[in-house]
Amino acid sequence: MEYRTLGRSGCAVSALALGTMTFGTETAEAGSHAQLDRFVEAGGTFVDTADVYTRGAAEEIVGRWLAKRPERRDSIVLATKGRFPTGAGPNDLGLSRRHLSAALDDSLRRLGVEAVDLYQVHAWDPLTPLEETLRFLDDAVRWGKIRYAGLSNYTGWQVQKAVDLAHHRGWAPPVTLQPQYNLLAREIEWEIVPACLSAGLGVLPWSPLGGGWLTGKYRRDERPTGATRLGEDPNRGVEAYNRRGRTERTWDVLDAVRAVAERRGVSMAQVALAWLADRPGVSSVILGARTLEQLDDNLAAAGLHLTAEETAMLDTVSDPGVADYPYGGPGAEQRSRNIQGGR
Repeated sequence: MEYRTLGRSGCAVSALALGTMTFGTETAEAGSHAQLDRFVEAGGTFVDTADVYTRGAAEEIVGRWLAKRPERRDSIVLATKGRFPTGAGPNDLGLSRRHLSAALDDSLRRLGVEAVDLYQVHAWDPLTPLEETLRFLDDAVRWGKIRYAGLSNYTGWQVQKAVDLAHHRGWAPPVTLQPQYNLLAREIEWEIVPACLSAGLGVLPWSPLGGGWLTGKYRRDERPTGATRLGEDPNRGVEAYNRRGRTERTWDVLDAVRAVAERRGVSMAQVALAWLADRPGVSSVILGARTLEQLDDNLAAAGLHLTAEETAMLDTVSDPGVADYPYGGPGAEQRSRNIQGGR
């Protein structure tokens, strides 16, 4: 396992993180604890959860695991999130001081800890002034309830505005952004990744396997009929197949990933994870496994690095393409080189 810092912070985390969205739904508590044990055995240190994962049950499962293994607490970098509804009232959601204060305290109680290492606002809130959200996060750092603040599902301008405002007011700045990012979803490279690179935020990709697509589970002429992403209703698999499977680029990417995997003697998932882990700005890739077998396969990507030729092939075949303006046209090629170089 390799280790990196959370953006420009001094906090080190494993390059692969364990996501817990399956805990309490697709994965029962015993299986969830087995995943946490296996992850730590493999050198993993970064665990990511959220208050809305299984309506708080995921945090409780992690909390009970920590309570049974107190010796693990100091080695675990624990992250959670708040923003989405936690009740039926009009103030039981959003990024207001009122909601985040209650949501954070509830998360700490479920996790059984006095502080979390990374507290992330789960998505932009158009109703709450950004100053109110950032001031609360700064207060939470000063109170010792959180050690770092992070963002999730923000656009490029939202990232930049949050960073600039925090620095201007002398508040604790966000150190990470958690976005969707994988070989089939690279649009964040247009503005969001450059904003993170400029501001020094570490990128924490979720859905690194594209909801199972990059494992090779879908076939061009075989509509899904069994278990789908995270074991959900098979109709969701058909929906995903109909939406993404109509794009020829999807199948070209899968063919390229499969070719690299066969040549390397590894799984398609490991190739996709290795490609993502080495993208500019990525601090840690968040794994989401339903079973211990899936987690074992994902963890085998630790330390796997693709060759320059393999990376270039995957970059080319997965390029989502852009319109001429404002992303294309003069300067587009140089901008692409800057992103590849981490500038």
